[in-house]
Amino acid sequence: MWFPAASRRSVLLGGLVLTGTIAGLVRPAAAWAAQPGFKVPPIIGCDAWGARPASDVVPVWDQRPVRIIAHHTATANVEDYSRAGAEAVARKIQDFHMDRRAWIDTGQNFTISRGGYVLEGRHRSLEVLRGGRQHVEGAHCTGQNVESVGIENEGTYSTVTPPDKLWARLRDMCAYICNQYGIPPTEIAGHRDFKDTLCPGDAFYAMLPQLRTEVANLLGEQLSERAARRASWPLLRPDSTGPAVEAAQHLLRAAGLVDVQPDGHFGERTAAAVRKYQQANRTEEVNGLIGGETWPLLVTARGADQDEVALAVRAVTPGGAVRASALPGMDEWKRLLSADRRP
Repeated sequence: MWFPAASRRSVLLGGLVLTGTIAGLVRPAAAWAAQPGFKVPPIIGCDAWGARPASDVVPVWDQRPVRIIAHHTATANVEDYSRAGAEAVARKIQDFHMDRRAWIDTGQNFTISRGGYVLEGRHRSLEVLRGGRQHVEGAHCTGQNVESVGIENEGTYSTVTPPDKLWARLRDMCAYICNQYGIPPTEIAGHRDFKDTLCPGDAFYAMLPQLRTEVANLLGEQLSERAARRASWPLLRPDSTGPAVEAAQHLLRAAGLVDVQPDGHFGERTAAAVRKYQQANRTEEVNGLIGGETWPLLVTARGADQDEVALAVRAVTPGGAVRASALPGMDEWKRLLSADRRP
């Protein structure tokens, strides 16, 4: 979304100031089995939509990104599908990011309007994408900016899905990015996969398996239903219910927040405990949501009460007890907590 906080990374390496490019390892691109069946979408560059100059050197890393992160702008679902409307949105985003967030430029690498116009976000993102060997560091998702391409999608998609024009451009844009960098379509993620945020909206997020499948098809690949779904951290919020909530409550108790009752209902007491936990762990947002930032902290906490951790595992493991000495690792936790735990 427009409003992710992102730390300003230094353009220093080994004590040397670099002139816009940060040295790093180049990851080999995947070799696709078939010729791409997609059309490279037209992309409106920063100069064409009237972007302001960046206020500092835009960091460019000598490595390919490994995933794409989809966002929504959390703005009105306007009916202005024109190019002029798309360019106005790009300018508003840049002004907000530079003037209110004090970032050097627009945070995301690309923006797609509701009318299906694709615009370059951060300067040099288009040039570098065309080269296929480097990546422009953005500011769209802290912890992921060096290795992920960020795409903002205009609108709010909590209860409604994106317009067809936006969806078609997003699909083509993801296929182009995946082809350029050798990114598997399974590595198309949502903002909430890494942060405690509603972004990119419930309705949009639910469509990501479809997006992965459609992008794979354009690249001449096939994804199984399971691969397209991929395990993900469930986003818990007030009034959420179920096994994942109960597991989170046990994990909060394991961390010493024993006022939480493990009843499987995310009430205010649980939300208050989550905010307290987030504050203690200095998460980016202290908002009481449990998403892609707080879950990894909870499941890997050191010094936690292992009996409570075992109860957390049991809550999401149908049919049996779990020994405290046989607790899952991060990937297994994610699978267990995922809303869809089919084999």
